Amino acid sequence: MPTAPLDSSVRPFRWARALLKPSLVDLFFGVLMLAAFSRTQAWQSLLVDGDTGWHIRTGDYILETGRVPLQDLFSFSRTGQPWFAWEWLADVIVALLHRWRGLEAVAGFSACVLCLSAVFLMCWLLRRGVGLWIAVAVVLATVSESSMHSLARPHIFSLLFVTLALWVLDEDRRRTGPLIWMLVPLSALWANLHAGFVSWLAILGLLVALSGMARRWASLRRYGALFGLCSAATLLNPYGWGLHRHIIRYLGSSWILDHVQEFQSPRIRSESMMVFALLLLLGVALASRSIARDQWFEGVLVLAWAFAALRSARHIPLYGIAAAPLIASECAAAWSRLAAGRPARSAIRVFWELSQDLGRSRRISLWTPALGALALLVTLPQARLTGFPASVFPVAAVAANLDRLQPGGAMPRILTSDRWAGYLIFRLHPRQRVFFDGRSDFYGPAIGADYQGLLSLAPGWRRTLDRYQFEVALLPLDWPLGDILEHDPGWRLVYRDSVSVLLVRYSPYDRPSPSVVCPPASSPAPSVAELVRGTGRPVAAKSSSPAPVARPHRKVDRPAEP
Repeated sequence: MPTAPLDSSVRPFRWARALLKPSLVDLFFGVLMLAAFSRTQAWQSLLVDGDTGWHIRTGDYILETGRVPLQDLFSFSRTGQPWFAWEWLADVIVALLHRWRGLEAVAGFSACVLCLSAVFLMCWLLRRGVGLWIAVAVVLATVSESSMHSLARPHIFSLLFVTLALWVLDEDRRRTGPLIWMLVPLSALWANLHAGFVSWLAILGLLVALSGMARRWASLRRYGALFGLCSAATLLNPYGWGLHRHIIRYLGSSWILDHVQEFQSPRIRSESMMVFALLLLLGVALASRSIARDQWFEGVLVLAWAFAALRSARHIPLYGIAAAPLIASECAAAWSRLAAGRPARSAIRVFWELSQDLGRSRRISLWTPALGALALLVTLPQARLTGFPASVFPVAAVAANLDRLQPGGAMPRILTSDRWAGYLIFRLHPRQRVFFDGRSDFYGPAIGADYQGLLSLAPGWRRTLDRYQFEVALLPLDWPLGDILEHDPGWRLVYRDSVSVLLVRYSPYDRPSPSVVCPPASSPAPSVAELVRGTGRPVAAKSSSPAPVARPHRKVDRPAEP
């Protein structure tokens, strides 16, 4: 006997009950937040990239002026030159967060987006029927291999969106529905948040090409239309087609590929890179089996991102997201076959069936944001993120020398590292400008080569120093240039701590003196050995900074020593 259809007035209550009913996915989100960010060092690691500083200031400019910048705002080496602020909407978001609760809000939001990406991947794997145990293991492995990119930067939106887009695409390929067309406005939004939208267009282009090669005409028409609409939607940005042209030139620049650290091949040394190597071997091996079963898109997608990840470390997270469904599904199929041949009470079969039962609890409810907020309240206040990490950036040096770095008159030209330049933009903009920061696409090979020459004391570095008329050098302790200038009669040391040295150039009218501040008369004169070590110089005492945070690689590689 057929059942009567549900009254339309009852359906909203069912949706409300579903949103209020907690699931294991909700619990996974809260536990992941607590486990990943229970330590202060984990929160500080989100802020070890100086680019966060100029992203915040770009957002401030947009909020204050109401327009997206078309020319450079931050440098004296390329003042007023055309600049693509291609992450302008992400910049506005972080600027609003910073105005609300400072860097604490920026870090908290970034942590939530990163963990939400993992939750979407978890839901996707559970929808494929891999079971809870395999889904958790594969997701945690993907989070681990992507940890080097866990930074408060706009790329976190691409990690979130590529996971969501691939999930929706996978569902549509299994059973078509109208949800696939929501990816069109998502593409428009994506193009204004981060340049990673080109990876999504490349994925769609691959699917269309393989559909045509296999003569699957219905698939070709459907996903060809999706590709065209998503491509057109990405033109809805302040730069139009110019943004796409700029990204293509950026990705094809030989100087960028050869010298920018995140474009280099990964070094399999750390624990996270070992996890990546394991996922890489599994993914490549299983991709061949997928292709043999005529599942060309899944196999070729994994192989393409595996090649991209081996060529450039910045693609490692995207490989993990693309390979996770294939790896999880193959592992689940192997376990299922093994459990089918075992007795009903055997451990292998019991755990498989329990994994399948628990895997049905895969809905995201209102408990996800609630548990996320609880995790933030428990962990974030303990980190005390009042600023950028003092063990990574020259926080104490800038605070103690504001009168030198930002005097009342003309601004001195400061030489510093590309990472620290982002911090100086954050602290001293709009009055102070920098020489070279993390926007390698903007500065290009010419200024990039000058920066590298100063970094490594390449032949002609003194001419470069004079040509740009640097008056102040705020340098990391591991820069050889700092030691050279410290003993140069044209420069004087004014500050040193455990992170940085600050040197000031003598003007033509200054007469160099052996020291900046004479020691008290009651103190013995410093010995030659003390002067060499630096203990006889008038420098600030070492600051009591927190435990060092692991530093990511430089954005611009140091060339070979001359």
